[in-house]
Amino acid sequence: MSFPLLTATAVVPALGAIATAAVPAAKRTAAKWLALLVSLATVVLAAVVLIRFDPGGARYQLTESRPWIADFGVRYELGVDGIGVALIALTALLIPFIIGASWHDADSHEGQTTNRRWRPTQGFFALILMVEAMVIIAFAATDIFLFYIFFEAMLIPMYFLIGGFGDRAHAHGEAEGAKQRSYAAVKFLLYNLAGGLIMLAAVIGLYAVTASEMGAGTFSMQQIAEARAAGDFTLAANTERLLFLGFFFAFAIKAPLWPLHTWLPNAMGESTAPVAVLITAVVDKVGTFAMLRFCLGLFPEASAWATPVVISLALVSIIYGALLAVGQRDIKRLIAYASISHFGFIVLGIFAMTSQGQGGATLYMVFHGISTAALMLVAGFLISRRGSRLIADYGGVQKVAPVLAGTFLVGGLATLSLPGLAPFISEFLVLVGTFSRYPAAGIVATAGIVLAALYVLLLYQRTMTGPVEKPEIQRMPDLRLRELAVITPLIALLIFLGVFPKPLTEIVNPAVEHTLSDVRKTDPKPDVPDVPEVSEVEAAK
Repeated sequence: MSFPLLTATAVVPALGAIATAAVPAAKRTAAKWLALLVSLATVVLAAVVLIRFDPGGARYQLTESRPWIADFGVRYELGVDGIGVALIALTALLIPFIIGASWHDADSHEGQTTNRRWRPTQGFFALILMVEAMVIIAFAATDIFLFYIFFEAMLIPMYFLIGGFGDRAHAHGEAEGAKQRSYAAVKFLLYNLAGGLIMLAAVIGLYAVTASEMGAGTFSMQQIAEARAAGDFTLAANTERLLFLGFFFAFAIKAPLWPLHTWLPNAMGESTAPVAVLITAVVDKVGTFAMLRFCLGLFPEASAWATPVVISLALVSIIYGALLAVGQRDIKRLIAYASISHFGFIVLGIFAMTSQGQGGATLYMVFHGISTAALMLVAGFLISRRGSRLIADYGGVQKVAPVLAGTFLVGGLATLSLPGLAPFISEFLVLVGTFSRYPAAGIVATAGIVLAALYVLLLYQRTMTGPVEKPEIQRMPDLRLRELAVITPLIALLIFLGVFPKPLTEIVNPAVEHTLSDVRKTDPKPDVPDVPEVSEVEAAK
């Protein structure tokens, strides 16, 4: 039996979370270093997964399959395609930067209680590692029930990270801040639990249909695909549509897609900046990934049926998120609404049903994760210095902290998809893929680019330029060595992938072709006007 590489990639952070939580209360620094070393070990394993994956090979590779709950057809099945590999690599890559940026975020909780067993630092970093383990399993699971368990289970550590370790830079004092953190955590949990319960009903419904059609119920995507190819499994149109809606509803909340998005600004605004990155750059990607793997893979006819509505919702997300970002006074909420707009682009690319659109959507997931991490983490460093999230409390930062202002600018330019930076490639592909099949939708989506430039440049102007009028800004230090170590590699990646995305596109494109074949779609052929033939005599004249 081959080495279970995918399982190991998830087990290492899970065991690291347990070990970090068990570090003695007085050894806070040791717990931080342990968490960082575990996250780096996970990066190594994810790199091995990336190296061993053959883009020209089978659709699902590095597969593992073992009986789990045999009486109900549940198996422990893992396997990755190019999309899953890219997102596992993104997850493993970002966690060390999240941990590095969070180095002192739990320190303020120390000494808040006389309970000697209370170890907030250890608990904080253990929760981050546990989220990483669950997300990796979700990206690798090919058993639907296995995916569902981790899709829901990751809500638990995220709830405590938002509510228990939230942002302390609140304009209305600590008491009001605690209420807002609690509200944001509960809202996050209730929204996602509601989506998960509806998805559970659809999962059970799918199992019942497979039992009726195939003689034995199964949750295995590969078994369902094989039965469908052999003609042993078909879904009635209405049944398929209902099951699709059950899955899509849960994924649209996780993504999030308008109008199911309202939990995200609260959750990101009340979290620490690194936890906000964990939410939008890692956890939320599970929703858009699942649309590709499960909605399109399991319910191709229903996906085509729902496409006009989904594209409409995606366009509303793009414009709505961008407009609300323009009007924000809170830095982190501005980035949250910008992310809602970006997720609209991702969903638009997925349901454009073209190779450029879906390839661009997959690249968008990866590049948005890196660019949002860069911008939000620099914003977190800025907020920790001033103690305020309000844009009006800043001004002239570039005069006293030029490196901080410069990295903030690069993160912002990546967010607005400036050519030469990685997000431009993905956004361009999404728009090209959308234009080729839905020109009107492509035109509307283009307005999101203009609005993105507006909210990013206004944010930079109001916070970084102008005179230094506030004493807190005059005393503001520039980025420290640890902070530079967090931000510099992210900016380097944005530039490198912006000029040379080929290593990633080679991995992603074959998986996109498989997804398009699931929904029986091909790229539309360009309209070329007929050119009348010219005779040799006329040509000679």
